[in-house]
Amino acid sequence: MEFVRLLLAFVLPPASVYIQFGISKHFWFNCLLTLLGFVPGVLHAIYVMASRRPGLARLP
Repeated sequence: MEFVRLLLAFVLPPASVYIQFGISKHFWFNCLLTLLGFVPGVLHAIYVMASRRPGLARLP
């Protein structure tokens, strides 16, 4: 699953953030960054994937 999320981070960054967090502030921020420029969206998606583990992503 990690490979799929990493691949999605390069192809469609908001999708990888959505898989990890659902519709949250991280998702909307990534959508905004992707609309402003594709590279910032990719970098944010990779940062989000590296900073939190998927199983604990939805815990407060």
